[in-house]
Amino acid sequence: MKKLILLLLTIPIVLFSQQKQPKVGLVLSGGGAKGFAHIGVLKEIDKAGIHLDYIGGTSMGAVIGGLYAAGYSAKQIEEIILKTDFLKVLRDVLPRKAATFFEKEFGENTFVTLPVNKGKIGLPRGVSKGQNVLNLLLELFDPLDGNQDFAKLPTPFFCIATDVEDGSSVILEKGALPMALRASASFPSLLNPVEYKGKLLVDGGVANNFPVSIMKDKGIDIVIGVDVEGRLFEKDKINSVVALLNQIMSYQMYQNTDQEIKKLDVYIHPDIYKYSVVDFDKKNKILEKGILEAKKYSKVFEEIAAKQTVKIARKPIEINTKKMLISYIGIEGIKNYTRAYVLGKLNIIEGDSLSKQDLTKKIHLLSATRNYNKIDYNLIKRIDGSYLLNFKLKESNETANIKLGLHYDYLYKSSLLANYNHKWLLGKNDLFSLNLILGDNLRYDLNYFVDNGFYFSYGFRSRYNHFRSQVPFKEASSPDINSISLRYSDLTNQFFVQTTFKRKFAVGLKTELKRIKAATDNITDLDDKNISDNSNYFNVSGYLKLDTYDKSYFVTKGFYADLAFKYYLWSSDFNNDFEMYPQAKGTLGFATSFTDNLTLHTTNEAGFSFKQVASSTFDFFLGGNNQNYINNFVSLYGYEFAELSGASFLKSEFNLRYQFYPKHYFSLIANYARLEDNVFKDIDLFKNVKSGYAIGYSYNSFIGPIELKYAWTPDINKSVLLFNLGFWF
Repeated sequence: MKKLILLLLTIPIVLFSQQKQPKVGLVLSGGGAKGFAHIGVLKEIDKAGIHLDYIGGTSMGAVIGGLYAAGYSAKQIEEIILKTDFLKVLRDVLPRKAATFFEKEFGENTFVTLPVNKGKIGLPRGVSKGQNVLNLLLELFDPLDGNQDFAKLPTPFFCIATDVEDGSSVILEKGALPMALRASASFPSLLNPVEYKGKLLVDGGVANNFPVSIMKDKGIDIVIGVDVEGRLFEKDKINSVVALLNQIMSYQMYQNTDQEIKKLDVYIHPDIYKYSVVDFDKKNKILEKGILEAKKYSKVFEEIAAKQTVKIARKPIEINTKKMLISYIGIEGIKNYTRAYVLGKLNIIEGDSLSKQDLTKKIHLLSATRNYNKIDYNLIKRIDGSYLLNFKLKESNETANIKLGLHYDYLYKSSLLANYNHKWLLGKNDLFSLNLILGDNLRYDLNYFVDNGFYFSYGFRSRYNHFRSQVPFKEASSPDINSISLRYSDLTNQFFVQTTFKRKFAVGLKTELKRIKAATDNITDLDDKNISDNSNYFNVSGYLKLDTYDKSYFVTKGFYADLAFKYYLWSSDFNNDFEMYPQAKGTLGFATSFTDNLTLHTTNEAGFSFKQVASSTFDFFLGGNNQNYINNFVSLYGYEFAELSGASFLKSEFNLRYQFYPKHYFSLIANYARLEDNVFKDIDLFKNVKSGYAIGYSYNSFIGPIELKYAWTPDINKSVLLFNLGFWF
């Protein structure tokens, strides 16, 4: 009874105190990377003990303010900012292990992608779709539980976005918080717009970068405003698309801000004029600027805190890393891809136990397909303690794109790659890809692939490849001839069935029909050329592939394997010497790093024909340094292209690579090989070993590696200077 009386007496006192003490609000402006300065002000607010009754923000101010409203302390937010690589997040950079096996094999050779809509080539809406930004927000706001909506916030909060259709400001204060923040921070040209509640939204800074008036309308008595806007650029500093768009957005923004500042009780503007909205790599310096400016207001904050006689303690919040049992998986938004495809890419099944961090990694796998504009989800706890996981997908409406690549090497010479990709050409889950390679040696590579996720996938591939090269020639009957000109063409058609495991392994079967034509300059002067082969070949094969390399070029860790067993069953037999026979070929690679800059990359290759046949068409030919050889041509530093040949071979290459500056590498390479009719005939595997060495400099440019290498072999006292430009294809 006494407790009830005490409670009845306490309630009026608390209500009276709340009526008397002022309500305090905080408004944080947008400013991209400059928004990191907001954290310094929050640290001083925490130190003074101010209780915030309302928080509002735009763009980065919305993200920082939303985290604080959720319960994160200023110190925690600072730790989150420091450990996050924002350049990777904003560009949707994914680890290579998230890429599909098809992408690893055929898609890592271009540097620009342009969407194709209704037969017209266009430009992308932004640098990235912003999926990584959404993933990060979903993780950070997971402790709110449920749908992570505004109603779960311990401190009331709103943020601002801009309606693309009419340019008006949109106040977001209900619904899914991560999606609202993603919309508020969608800086034009950097991140794609967000479809949210029936509207297409971009960065709130376009319409209202400093929403002080909205905070005043909430009935707030004391409004603290932190402004991280800059100044208009001088013309000589407008040297990028981002700078130009920022300048255009700033005209109206700065004019509106001047009016908003007049309504503030406390105005804070850190000295960050020399920084830009994309200076994410300078976050430490921006944080320092915010802390220095905030300290000037420590006494003001203490005075405000003293006026608050009743304060609600902030509940500590931590990022949730617990595992959750998934008992049901729902998928919304399926249209052009099947449920099996989605679950196969996510690599999730009912019964899995996953944390939010695990879910982010799974979403990377689906996002890497580039088939979705948005991948959202929520978790609902069931009575038995398990969780219902519901995905909300927004499929990309870009059915086709064109990718471009450039390359130069000593075999194929100059090449321009135009890659056309088309989704859903004949049905669900399919992808049509055509590479047209223009230049000194015209080529094409066509792929049609139906990816069925967990189930067996299948496809068709057609390739035409040809080149002309001087090949070393040694024949006792023609002692005056050192080399001959080889004209080589290959037309291959394949049908294959395969399955993949965790995007690391691929196992498959294929049938293959080849047309090989190999012609050399005639050394007898009887004809213009001497045709050594002009036949069709049919074979069946099985293969196993493994790829865990962390990068497609300049690998620092991981394993690689490409093992194949092939049986030649039929030939049109131009030379009347064909016999059925099996052949095996394999590559094993391994990379490890001793330090952040020093890597050892080893590659071991072998090939073996199980029957001695008269035809030498599919013998193994070693020499040169290209990475885009076809059939049984294999690189070997120190020797010219196809200089060595045999029915079987063993080869090992050791590449010690040192990164002495970002994107700049120095390499020491040694390779050794042995070729015989049967290299396994005796146990002396080091008999008649051929050796070659190289030193080189490489630069990892946006169009691909640029490499200059000096190679030599002591076997015949020969050396050569090698140059390659761009991605290999």
